Amino acid sequence: MRRLSLLCIVLLLLLTGCSVSEPCRRELMAMDTFMTLSVYAQSPAAGEALLEEAAGEIRRLEGLLSVTDPGSEIYQANHGGAVSLSEPVRELLEKALELCRETGGALDVTVYPAVRAWGFTTGEYRVPEEAELSALVERVGYGRVALDGDRLALPEGVELDLGSVGKGWTGDRLTALFREAGVSSAIMELGGNVQALGTKPDGSPWRVAVQAPGGGYAGVLEIVDKAVVTSGGYQRYFEQDGETYIHIIDPATGRPARTGLASVTIVADSGLQGDGLSTALFVMGREKAEAFWRGNPDFDFILLGEDGTAAITEGLEECFSLYGGWEGRPLEIIRK
Repeated sequence: MRRLSLLCIVLLLLLTGCSVSEPCRRELMAMDTFMTLSVYAQSPAAGEALLEEAAGEIRRLEGLLSVTDPGSEIYQANHGGAVSLSEPVRELLEKALELCRETGGALDVTVYPAVRAWGFTTGEYRVPEEAELSALVERVGYGRVALDGDRLALPEGVELDLGSVGKGWTGDRLTALFREAGVSSAIMELGGNVQALGTKPDGSPWRVAVQAPGGGYAGVLEIVDKAVVTSGGYQRYFEQDGETYIHIIDPATGRPARTGLASVTIVADSGLQGDGLSTALFVMGREKAEAFWRGNPDFDFILLGEDGTAAITEGLEECFSLYGGWEGRPLEIIRK
């Protein structure tokens, strides 16, 4: 599911310049969001060349995954007929469908028609009628996606959007690219995703701030070799007749998810996993999110409630602290 092109997680340390002791940086707009790549390389020339390669990879992936570009493989699949997928798109779709299965459909890459009906892909916001929503929900169901090797076929009316996992997966691919080039210290901001390779050059953890729903920052994370991804209802929404409608759609109802959560932040080894789970756990709500984590304890999360509460899983106990206006609030530790 697409997120607004605002950073819901930002780096506390702004890095500039390009030398052996300072990073080379590249800023770009892609995948409907603002991105910043910061890489510590052996030389400025090596760093700039690597960033140029990374920017090219981002543009290539964007062209393959776009739901609005008629040249993309996803667009072609959504508009009829079987499509032969390129290796990266096939790999991403396989992993995305596995996440859909693991989360029991709380993440569903076929929810795009419902998201579009609410206007979150076009900016033409509206509240669909009940009959329309019922018809749209009939078109949602990741289990109806037929992937046979690299051949993708979609039933009539079913449409894919891999935006809910695309930026996280892109972060994973860039991390692999940098690591293969010998880089041991880099950090990427891809919209609402932050992905860190290694540590800072001095060996200390990267410090990443988690946005508070009302503005400012709720907490600070220290991470090494991790992806940090947030989904929040405050990122994109509209109001009508006194009601607020957020962009995170529950695939089961076709309606904006209302679970009492203001945001979910996932800390994981994989950006793709963090991207997909941040949406899925928001849709699940706190009780089901905790149960899912206990059964799949290979990631951690931060939950900020609409009531101003904050909770983290035990794996973050030593690396997360509340910040700013959230300091002094109770911080609940969720244990296995």
